[in-house]
Amino acid sequence: MIEFLNNLDTSVFLAINGHHSPFFDSFMTMFTGRFIWIPMYAMVLWILFRSCRWQTATIYLVALVGAICLTDQTCASVIRPAVERLRPSNLENTLSDFTYIVNGYRGGSYGFPSCHAANSFALALFVSLFVKRRGFTLFIFGWAAANSYSRLYLGVHYPGDLLVGALVGCAYGAACYYTARAIVAVLRLKSSEPGAPQDHGNEASVTLTQITPGAALDSLTPSASLSREIGSVTTSRLIASDLMIATFAVTLTIIIIASALA
Repeated sequence: MIEFLNNLDTSVFLAINGHHSPFFDSFMTMFTGRFIWIPMYAMVLWILFRSCRWQTATIYLVALVGAICLTDQTCASVIRPAVERLRPSNLENTLSDFTYIVNGYRGGSYGFPSCHAANSFALALFVSLFVKRRGFTLFIFGWAAANSYSRLYLGVHYPGDLLVGALVGCAYGAACYYTARAIVAVLRLKSSEPGAPQDHGNEASVTLTQITPGAALDSLTPSASLSREIGSVTTSRLIASDLMIATFAVTLTIIIIASALA
């Protein structure tokens, strides 16, 4: 079974890696870069801090960073040394003679699973759960998939490397997101307990399931600041996610123009 999967992985890799052009050589090299996406990563911070109070946003930010760090270390420091699967581009791999290499880039020794794919999908799943918008979810997962595909095009990963990396990333992304949400819910419940400082005014009652799904209580009366947060969170996240998509579009346009001129 393992031999069959390995042969299938190799066949799919060769079929995809064999299709290339000067334009896409340049395009994929830039698209796979981490620094090119810094403006888009900055928009993730904007989404978090624009749609939440800074305390809540900080918890989610720490969880997101934790998801990416755990994903990266699990793939690079735990799974790769245990599996020791050579990249198709590695000169010690006999497949390297049939692999299309771009600008001499071959990556490191081992490539299973792909840290690039794992980190991209960890980010994508975490942010999509936070924003909860279908169009944005399609966009961010499309970006993660394209980012992963660039590694296959460049010849440094098999399809199986990308698939397992994506699964690891999604697992950590979901785990860290729901952990952060649980922490935020506990802190909010503590702030609503009798004796806790309260700022009562003309607040509207908010259903507790909006804050803690599955909780036993039916409702609570939040503080004025929490009411304002809940009232504006949807609009803020929509605006922030639209800005992130716009940032991606601008970056993609720059990559396309630069690739065409290269």
